[in-house]
Amino acid sequence: MGAAAAAAGTWRLGDLEVNRIGYGAMRLTGNGMRGNSDGPPIDRSAAVALLLSAFEQGVDHIDTAAFYFSPLRSANELINRALSSWRGGRVTVATKVGPGRDASGEWLGMARPEELRGQVEENLRQLGRDHLDVVNLRLVNLGTASPAEHFGALAELRRAGLIRHLGLSNIRPEHLTEALAIAPVVCVQNSYGLDRRHADDTGLIDLCGRHGIAFVPYFAVSGLRSEAAAGPERDRRVHAVARAHGATPAQVRLAWTLHRGPHVLAIPGTTDPAHLAENIAAGALRLTSEELALLEPPAEEAR
Repeated sequence: MGAAAAAAGTWRLGDLEVNRIGYGAMRLTGNGMRGNSDGPPIDRSAAVALLLSAFEQGVDHIDTAAFYFSPLRSANELINRALSSWRGGRVTVATKVGPGRDASGEWLGMARPEELRGQVEENLRQLGRDHLDVVNLRLVNLGTASPAEHFGALAELRRAGLIRHLGLSNIRPEHLTEALAIAPVVCVQNSYGLDRRHADDTGLIDLCGRHGIAFVPYFAVSGLRSEAAAGPERDRRVHAVARAHGATPAQVRLAWTLHRGPHVLAIPGTTDPAHLAENIAAGALRLTSEELALLEPPAEEAR
């Protein structure tokens, strides 16, 4: 069991070893980070079945958040239901705190440091756990001056036993350096992919690698459409590589992301069982050096 998701290898989030291909739960609710929707959420039983299928295929790292909800669905609630009936191996759940939404779904901005305990406890309640495996401090924007006070508040909750490991999301390299002076960091989540290379420009991916920290990109498949479902692939280079492997363009994008380093993970999300299987299978796709060079932007487009 787990051979499919294990094909890309594993990485350790602290003491928790996970397969590098995971699953992002945001799209299960039908709502994205900015409140825009890709349509109605899938049926609850179908969502739970999809998660169980992911576990059966070896996915053992799930990304979620209490603010992933719509009027009809909560990602945490769906994960809780799926895990309550799962009898296989351990599944590591990583959640996020920082931004908040009220009951109507309106964004409230960044929580104050003293409010983070309430967000952690809400995740605990929704997930039905007595501690959280990984909690990522999600910054509202990259221009945030310093995450130190917020991260320090989470470090206190870690010492209290409510959190096992800490991570960061939507950050700059200096934010990681500040956080490391406060408590261990096991992962960093930032936007990254073939068309989104800011984390290369800033050196963040390499900084994570030097510290043994997992870099977990989001939007790796969606191109420039952010949290929306991936649109029709328009990059001829991606199509050419996909044809050579009998693969889909999305699989090529995931394989390209994973090639960046053994500490780089993937958390593609989908509500389609066929796409789920394709995403997991992308971990076995090995791109040649010639194909990787082909996927680099022309010199005049390089940043």
